Amino acid sequence: MKILLLLVIIGAFSWFFLLYLERRKGFLKKAESPAILQSSPIYSLIDYNYYQLSSKEKVSAILMLALPAFVVGYIFYKSILLSAALAIVGFAFPRLRKQQLIQLRKNKLYVQFKQALSCLSSSMAVGKSIESAFREALVDLKMLYPDPTCLIVIEFSIICRKVENGEPIEAALKNLADRSHLEDVRSFTDVFLTCKRTGGNLVEVMKRTAAVIGEKLEITQDISVMIAQKRFESKVLLFAPIVIVAVLAFSSPEYMLPLYTGSGVLIMSASLLLLGACYLLTQKIMNIKV
Repeated sequence: MKILLLLVIIGAFSWFFLLYLERRKGFLKKAESPAILQSSPIYSLIDYNYYQLSSKEKVSAILMLALPAFVVGYIFYKSILLSAALAIVGFAFPRLRKQQLIQLRKNKLYVQFKQALSCLSSSMAVGKSIESAFREALVDLKMLYPDPTCLIVIEFSIICRKVENGEPIEAALKNLADRSHLEDVRSFTDVFLTCKRTGGNLVEVMKRTAAVIGEKLEITQDISVMIAQKRFESKVLLFAPIVIVAVLAFSSPEYMLPLYTGSGVLIMSASLLLLGACYLLTQKIMNIKV
């Protein structure tokens, strides 16, 4: 009963805190100057190795790990103090969540970049110049991705604006490759610069690069499908001991009493450490990179 009451209190406090952050964010947006509001986000340069979590995202990330850790701690220790101490690990999750969001954003850009290369090669195949091909590709990408916050639309808008301001297309592409931190984008840029200087077949280079990226994406998707069942099985095996301990602890408290007193606390702690080590090991094994 105490654990349920405490979780309700924590959940209500978290909800009100997130609501306060949302209202504060709305007030800050209204207070912004017209010059800031008129500045379009499509011309801001994005470093894809950097991501700043908002206040809401930080709190959500902390609660995402702290609340389950508190519940697991109470199951294994039946002590609110020890459970709260275990829930402190939630404060380390925002850093991991940031890396997850960075990787998701890179993957999204990678998929969209393949489509952009197809649009570029189609435009250049009809005899248009490189600069004109980029402008045509931007129009096609805006039709494919109507969302103005789409990453590849933002990047191609930046490239076209730089070219209009007199900057060489090579420098604009090099800037994108440096900020994306994606190996294939960097390789394409290097080949593009070489072909531009030596007069190589840029259309064939773009088609070949798009084909290679497409093959890598297909292989990645095939691997994800093949290990999907194993991921599910690993989650079942991870949560099964926790469920078993919870059932025994609350259905037969006298039977489990020795594990909650004296040296039993050390046994429970060792069990939690083993579960954590197994989780990290399974995640490392199934993290297959192409």
